[in-house]
Amino acid sequence: MSVPIDDIDRTLLAALLADGRASASDLAETADVATATVTKRLSRLEDDGVIEGFQPEIDYDAAGYGTTAVFRLDVDGEGLSEVVADLQATGRMIGVYEVTGEHDVVAIGKFTGTEELNEQIKTLLTHPHVRATSTNIVLETVSEYDAPPVAPAE
Repeated sequence: MSVPIDDIDRTLLAALLADGRASASDLAETADVATATVTKRLSRLEDDGVIEGFQPEIDYDAAGYGTTAVFRLDVDGEGLSEVVADLQATGRMIGVYEVTGEHDVVAIGKFTGTEELNEQIKTLLTHPHVRATSTNIVLETVSEYDAPPVAPAE
């Protein structure tokens, strides 16, 4: 059974989102609590599944994946799980979402260039469970992976 998240937890989460490598003592200073309190709270947040891991922030352009695309897919009902699994298996999708509205799936992918992206589009267009697809190439990334509002309200 999970414990509700309070303002100290939110402060710790916001600090980790800003710097995932922050030490327990740095976090303690930020949250104005003891280091032991930080350690216990982080452990509880991990046990409760609030914190699922720590990942580096990747500059995809610098890593060679400078083309970003957004896919919107209309999928037949019985093929939804297969389409989602196939998208995840490409190794290029950074987000795959089952959604409400006009489309069934929205996915965001990172590619080395338009040739690789074009191959992905052709694969989607010929997938037996995909009825229709719409793809947008991102021209400029204005905001990506911004921290969600987990900090305590001011």
